[in-house]
Amino acid sequence: MGNREEVREFLMSRRAKITPDRAGLPAAPNRRVPGLRRSEVAALAGVSVEYYAKLERGAIAGASASVLDAISRALQLDDTERAHLLDLARAADGIPTSGRTRRRAAKHAVARPSLQWAVNSIRDAVAFVRNPQQDLLATNELGHAFYSPLLGTAGRTPNLARFQFLDPAARDFYPDWDLFAEMCVAIMRTEAGRDPHDRGLQDLVGELSTRSETFRRLWGTHDVRTHGSGTKRFHHPEVGELVLAYEELAITAEPGLILMIYTPEPGSPSAQRLQILASWARTAEPAP
Repeated sequence: MGNREEVREFLMSRRAKITPDRAGLPAAPNRRVPGLRRSEVAALAGVSVEYYAKLERGAIAGASASVLDAISRALQLDDTERAHLLDLARAADGIPTSGRTRRRAAKHAVARPSLQWAVNSIRDAVAFVRNPQQDLLATNELGHAFYSPLLGTAGRTPNLARFQFLDPAARDFYPDWDLFAEMCVAIMRTEAGRDPHDRGLQDLVGELSTRSETFRRLWGTHDVRTHGSGTKRFHHPEVGELVLAYEELAITAEPGLILMIYTPEPGSPSAQRLQILASWARTAEPAP
C-alpha cells in the first residue's frame, strides 16, 4: 500500500470512530455513517470541505503543520495517532520521518559487543533487544529462558510477530492473546509509518497478511500505538503465570532498536517465579 492509500485509509478509519455525540455535534436522524461526515470534520478543523476531501483522498503532501494539528484535534487523535499522521505527511513530502535518519539494511544480530554486554549485565529482569521488524536480536540469560517457547525453534532470527500469529504455542504463552495481537499489529503499523521504505517490515507484513486472517483484519484497522510502559501477563511453561511490568528504552546509537525490560513487583509471586526461572536458566544447559 502506497503513501496515498495509507493516508486515505488512516483518515477514514479515524473519522469512522468519532460519533457526532463524542464530537459535540447534534445527531441528525437517518445518518448513513456511524462516524462523522467529511463536512463535519472539515467544519471542526476550520478547513473547506473540498480541502479535507483532498486530504482524505491521500493528497497530503504540502499540508501545513497547523492544518494537520487542526485535523488531529477534529478527529480527536491521541499522541501516537497524531505522530503517525505527521509521519505520513513527512513521507509524502519526502522528509525523513520522526527526525529519524534512514536506517541501513536490517541487521539480524546485534553487531556491537558492548550492547550485548549491557544486556547481559541485567541480572534480575528479562531484557532483550528488538528491531522495528520485531526480530529478537539479543537477550540476557533470563530473557533467553523467558522466551524459550520462541527460541526453541532453530532457523531464521526469532521474530515476535511470527511467534504471535503463526505459532500455536503463543496462545498458551500469552493468556491475553487477543490484546497482545492488537498491540503487536498497532506497533508494527506505527513503525511502518515512521519508515515506509523499510523493506524488511514490508515483507513481514505481506507474509503475515497471507498466512494469518487475524493479522490481516487487524492491519486493516489502521490502529497505531507506542509501547512505552505498562504491565503484561504471561504463562511460562516452566514456572506458570508471570505478571511483569515493562519499560521500553530507545537505543540512540542504533536508531530503531529498542531495549525492553520486564520486571516483577518486588516480593510478588511473579518475582518468586522469575527467580525460579533464573535458577532453571543457569542449570538448563551445562556451561561450555
